[in-house]
Amino acid sequence: MSLRRQLFAIKSVKLLEEEMASENRLRRVLGPVALTSLGVGAIIGAGIFVLTGLAAHEHAGPALMLSFIIAGLGCAFAALCYAEFASMIPVAGSAYTYAYATLGELMAWIIGWDLILEYGMASSTVAHGWSKYFLHFIDLFGLHIPEYLTSDPFSTPGAWCNLPAAVIVLLVTGVLVVGIRESAGFNASMVILKLAVVLFVIVAGAAYIKPENWHPFMPFGLSGVASGAAYVFFAYIGFDSVSTHAEEARNPQRDVPIGIITSLVLCTLLYIAVAGVLTGMVPYKEIDINAPLAAAFVRYGLSAAVFFISLGAVAGITSVLLVLMLSQPRVFYAMARDGLLPYSFFGTVHPRFRTPHKATILTGSLVALVAALFPIHALAEMVNIGTLFAFVVVCAAVWIMRYTNPKQRRPFRCPWVPAVPLLGILFNFGLMLSLGRHNWARLIIWLAIGMVIYFSYSRHHSRLAQAAVAVKPSQRARRR
Repeated sequence: MSLRRQLFAIKSVKLLEEEMASENRLRRVLGPVALTSLGVGAIIGAGIFVLTGLAAHEHAGPALMLSFIIAGLGCAFAALCYAEFASMIPVAGSAYTYAYATLGELMAWIIGWDLILEYGMASSTVAHGWSKYFLHFIDLFGLHIPEYLTSDPFSTPGAWCNLPAAVIVLLVTGVLVVGIRESAGFNASMVILKLAVVLFVIVAGAAYIKPENWHPFMPFGLSGVASGAAYVFFAYIGFDSVSTHAEEARNPQRDVPIGIITSLVLCTLLYIAVAGVLTGMVPYKEIDINAPLAAAFVRYGLSAAVFFISLGAVAGITSVLLVLMLSQPRVFYAMARDGLLPYSFFGTVHPRFRTPHKATILTGSLVALVAALFPIHALAEMVNIGTLFAFVVVCAAVWIMRYTNPKQRRPFRCPWVPAVPLLGILFNFGLMLSLGRHNWARLIIWLAIGMVIYFSYSRHHSRLAQAAVAVKPSQRARRR
């Protein structure tokens, strides 16, 4: 196969369906409730417990409610596209697999490499956030860990590492290796707790709202609302992770779209409500940017609520970390199954637990190392642009698929094509443009490293290319 043909070679839906029937596949154990729980588990975490304070204080003021709506719309357009693909091609890999079926092998590699960046950096960032809330929680009991074991050496001179961040990553890795059913069950218990905390904040905090705190509503103008939307976009990262588990869904054509859309809608409504309560309880200039929800209740003398909110924050961020780390090995697994990564390592499934255990252990080890040694701001800046890029590709891919494969069965159809995919591209690419040059530079460097790996290893081991080469001799033999 020529290089040009290989770069744009498309993996057929029929071939994807044949792979689902193989023995080396993941176990189908997840229903709509479990998938929705995974989505909520990935979305509600640091975004609602931390980012609301800083976004209101420095970007949008009380208009943070509008910022969440704008960011939610961009995600909603992408979610509808994800749902169509997930119902049509219910295999592991998420946007990577969708790109391979529509845009060709090179674009699939690019988006797969981008997803590795997204999930890896997001996991490290969340582990950092978990560490800070955990330290705040144990401080309520008078317990302390030396500073040199709770900070990275780049932020704090003399510090060794962020030990709590590394420990929680390794503990979650152990849970993930045991199995998807156990991981989903653990996540469900964490989701129930943090939803209880969020609802408590909304219901209890509503009694202390002062409408005058909402004036002026847009102190930073429309540009502040837009910058706030770009900032809080991190709070929505996670609904797309539901699609990475399509191969483990009992009825993926129905259950995965339900999980994606339900989790996104539910979390958007909760975000808007919490933003309204927080900015109504506290003037936006006086919001605590480190622990905004807990500090708001302390302001009104409700100290007993701090324990409950802090506990919910620790549990909530734990579930986010679990789902993010659950998703990345499945991207590795899908890429290895196509030969783009070493199959003997990334493509093997544990004979008993039926999980990609080697990729999971590698992911956990690297995430723990990065979370322990690097500052949170350097990690967080890498996450948003990678996710937005994935959303743009999926929106474009579902549009292309309608023309290249119009007769393919689609149990869930994205409505109003091409309007919805086009709006998804415009919304998400617009948010990418607002992230600054340094983020674009980091993305370009990461993708350049990926190109070196692809042209030096992946294209030579691509199973799709090898299959095409094997077909040619048999065709010549038939002609003779």
